[in-house]
Amino acid sequence: MAHTSRSKRPGTHASMRRILRREVPSTVGILADTRDFTAMRRYRSFTFDDHTTYLRQSEQLLKTLATRQLHTTVALFDPDEYAEFCTETGLDADTAEARSRFTAELTGRGPTVTYAGQPLAELLPRLIDQAVRHATWQYATLLLADLGTCADCGQDIGRSAFDRASRILMRLLEVAGPGTHHLVCSVPGPDEQLLAVLHAHGSASTSAEIDAGEGAEFVTVLAAGIALETTGGVVLRTSRPGSPDHLHGWRLDHGRLIPLTAGEVFSAYCTDAATGEPLSPEPGVEYCAGFPVTTDDPDIHH
Repeated sequence: MAHTSRSKRPGTHASMRRILRREVPSTVGILADTRDFTAMRRYRSFTFDDHTTYLRQSEQLLKTLATRQLHTTVALFDPDEYAEFCTETGLDADTAEARSRFTAELTGRGPTVTYAGQPLAELLPRLIDQAVRHATWQYATLLLADLGTCADCGQDIGRSAFDRASRILMRLLEVAGPGTHHLVCSVPGPDEQLLAVLHAHGSASTSAEIDAGEGAEFVTVLAAGIALETTGGVVLRTSRPGSPDHLHGWRLDHGRLIPLTAGEVFSAYCTDAATGEPLSPEPGVEYCAGFPVTTDDPDIHH
């Protein structure tokens, strides 16, 4: 019996190792576009010479990991960040080991998407969208942090604007009431246009539910517009079963949201931004005036 028991131990240990392996997460870094792929080709140890083939093989790798029941996340592999990482850590960038070390840290550097068997052609646009949103949030956060304190009242300008933007968002959703809400905030920054999108769902009995990440991004972008007192605006689209979608709009003016008239909302949506030519109204949509957004905030004096 003892001999029989010992003979089974190797198989038992192998089974245990397979179980443990399924509990170790995997991260796959992807070179999403041709420019990034071309940048990596300067390393001799990076053996791919065709981006299409590289993406096909990457997708096959993801499928293989999925068949092994491994939790796998996908992140964007940025060659510039990789070169900086290798310089900071003293690693030889032209090695598979360095690429592996960098990939292992991608989950803490930026957005990732969990692989659930979806085609790479579906996964990559979502990942790129998350990366753009993350970069926008970082940029807006830095803008707020660099504003410092108000010379008159001593308040942190960025924090004050963030708090005001948070109250504005809550008020928008409160007045919008029940329904599925889609909000867009667009603000011109010093170097680039900032854009944030937020989805929310409210009911007659509960406050609107929002994704924490989307909420932080939206509030940060709106706060940047408030603090910098730039132009810009907010659009709210509300959908309810059995009724047309309602589209409201506001413009930013010296840190405050000023409601647009129904005609201004219609004009903004039914005019081609590039040519100025009129566009047909969207079916099933009512273009409505923005409603007043009052938050009992004191006058802005920064």
